[in-house]
Amino acid sequence: MLGVAIFAGLWYWICKTDIGYAITHAIRQPLFSAVIIGILMNDITQAVIIGAAIQILYIGLVAAGSNLPADDCLAGLIAIPLAIKTGLTPELAIAIAVPIGVMGVFIDQFRKTVNAVFVHMADKYADECNVRQIKMCAIVYPTILSFFLRFPVPFLAIMYGENSINAFLNNVPEWLIHGFSVAGGLLPALGFALTIFVIGKKALLPWFFIGYFIVQFSGIPVFGAAVFGLCAVLLIAHYQSKKEA
Repeated sequence: MLGVAIFAGLWYWICKTDIGYAITHAIRQPLFSAVIIGILMNDITQAVIIGAAIQILYIGLVAAGSNLPADDCLAGLIAIPLAIKTGLTPELAIAIAVPIGVMGVFIDQFRKTVNAVFVHMADKYADECNVRQIKMCAIVYPTILSFFLRFPVPFLAIMYGENSINAFLNNVPEWLIHGFSVAGGLLPALGFALTIFVIGKKALLPWFFIGYFIVQFSGIPVFGAAVFGLCAVLLIAHYQSKKEA
């Protein structure tokens, strides 16, 4: 687990630096990191299954005004390897991921609070016209701070969290474990609800349900439904442009 713990710590730090912005937002998703974790743990199939279950929970996540409602990156990096190692079901993995995601929010808020120091330092260097130090305050110092705040969290959780989870599972009653499983099964509905909320326009909602029920009742994979959806979008855009012309 040492290699997985080191990867998780470095990956969490790199992805949360927002280098490349759109790129880091894509690769920090639980489903993406699940592939790498699965390779490191020699169980890609189970890792992707658990990663997909966690991904559904955060599929509609929007950080409005840069205020993170939940840390999807940290949730996946800790819950996926621990779930594989301890043999947890995807539902229980989701139940673990939720509080981890909330913990990530507190880490991010603490980071922003400390980063205010660098802002005041930059103001001072701006008065002195010291461009080099302004860049250091804007990029280098916050990045170094981020490493010391972020790397230890998934690293320590993966290295020592397995024993805690096993001890917890061995000492709690069966009905409580069943409750966690049920809650974990219901939580993905929140992800779908957030997705519908993000879509926003009522005129687009039928397309969401069309895609969902096509996958459920036709047996075609999600990728196939996505191809049909892309074709529908292109056709609608084409006829709309002709109508406006």
